Amino acid sequence: MLDHSKHSTSSEANDSTPELGQAAAIKKFKANKKAKASPKNLFQGIRNQNISALSQSITLIESHKPSDTEQSSTLIKACLPHANKSIRIGITGVPGVGKSTFIESFAKFLSDQGKRVAVLAIDPSSAITKGSILGDKTRMAALVSDKNVFIRPSAAGKALGGVARTTRESIILCEAAGFDVIIIETVGVGQSETTVHSMVDFFLLLKLPGAGDMLQGIKRGIIEMADAIAINKADGDHLNQAKIAQTDFKNALHLYPKNQSGWQTPVKLCSALKNEGIDVIWNLILDYVHVTTANNYFSIKRLEQNKYWLIQTIANKLSSNFFSKPEIQEALNQQIELLERNRTSPFAAAEVLLKLKF
Repeated sequence: MLDHSKHSTSSEANDSTPELGQAAAIKKFKANKKAKASPKNLFQGIRNQNISALSQSITLIESHKPSDTEQSSTLIKACLPHANKSIRIGITGVPGVGKSTFIESFAKFLSDQGKRVAVLAIDPSSAITKGSILGDKTRMAALVSDKNVFIRPSAAGKALGGVARTTRESIILCEAAGFDVIIIETVGVGQSETTVHSMVDFFLLLKLPGAGDMLQGIKRGIIEMADAIAINKADGDHLNQAKIAQTDFKNALHLYPKNQSGWQTPVKLCSALKNEGIDVIWNLILDYVHVTTANNYFSIKRLEQNKYWLIQTIANKLSSNFFSKPEIQEALNQQIELLERNRTSPFAAAEVLLKLKF
């Protein structure tokens, strides 16, 4: 006679074994993943030019979790001695000027010369849904399979000027990974130009043919920040318009005071779509680096940028700590209620909140 109880027990054990094995495997996988993501292992991966480790590291520094913030700080400190060896280039221009096409053509040109290029593209976040498309890899399809090019789209979120909060730290990681050129694409709106200008060596302003007719409407600040102006889409029927715009910009630049760098802002023509004039832009950048290195402006500018980001980081941290306190949140709601009832002013309410002691 068969021993059904024994058979049943054996069957149950066999049924549960795969589940136990699967749970153990998942636990082991998570443990290995956590170990691989340690600052030490990520740093080693970055120094070995492992793109997966670099991507993981940027994801880590983009995290708002306190535990991740501590790890990212450790990682950044480890990478700092290996940074500051690239040329940092900011590229801006109004939507439709062809920034993505230009960057694709420019990065491909540099890659063909043996340069390793990192593209940090800032995608604007929706003010309503807070979402971001992050579609830069689809817009720069020719670069995706290029082993010398790394593309990292980041959501701007609520950061100043639409620039991702961690872009500056991402630059350090990319430099530690051995990239020769770092390209930062702005969203081309608001103060993004000012913020990107504060973290790059060379700032390129892309303009469209026909822009010469609208010189009166150009923001003076952007022109003053530009180290070079490139009239893109200077091909075919647009070539004559581009030449007119080039002349108009050259004439306008003579009205501006001399740059502190000792560099005279040039205006060039290019066609990213037809890969024309891209080499001219690169040679301009090399000339700029040579001139500003010789007169020490290059290193002075980077030092000033470091000071700026020190103050900016302190201000952001103080603001974050201030508003994270439950007591401040409660007092803030009370002041907002008084504002709605017209019982106080924004300035008086701010004074009340700033005088609170905890």
